[in-house]
Amino acid sequence: MKAKNATILFLPDQGRTDDGHWLSRWQAKLSTGHIVDVDPDAPKADDWFGKLESAVEAHDGPIVLVGHGLGAATAALSAPKLTDRVKGAFLVAPPALDEARKDDTESFGPYRRDPFPFPSIVVASRTDPNCPFETIEDLAGAWGSLLIDGGDIGRINEESGHGPWPEGLLTFARFLSRLPD
Repeated sequence: MKAKNATILFLPDQGRTDDGHWLSRWQAKLSTGHIVDVDPDAPKADDWFGKLESAVEAHDGPIVLVGHGLGAATAALSAPKLTDRVKGAFLVAPPALDEARKDDTESFGPYRRDPFPFPSIVVASRTDPNCPFETIEDLAGAWGSLLIDGGDIGRINEESGHGPWPEGLLTFARFLSRLPD
């Protein structure tokens, strides 16, 4: 599949994603890319799930999801409910979501362990402060996702040196090219 033949829905992490973040840069480069309009300062699970489902319904043709952090979690948790027009998901640095976590993302978890109904890649760091690598390794296996081990690279955001993140974009392009039209 080519990017021009699919709607690419970008799901940001909680907090503000500025223009220097890889997700914003990728969206700006892709003419078919759209950021899902969630409130990054007030992450409420039902609101974020509803916004994703509305964005999927608002676009015709095949859809590919690209999520970072809580946006990746939103895609993972919504996967069973999404239309068959969603052809794949590229999930970067999903956070841990479990009963031990008591913050503003508490309403999002826990993750389902069912395989996704579409191909997916999970990119994770061994030193992500929001999720132990072993946790995401286990989840990626349960979801049927290809896991890309990013090594000791932190949160995969601007602070960890991943502003433009060209390696990630190349990996996404390869993933996209292998999806059926």
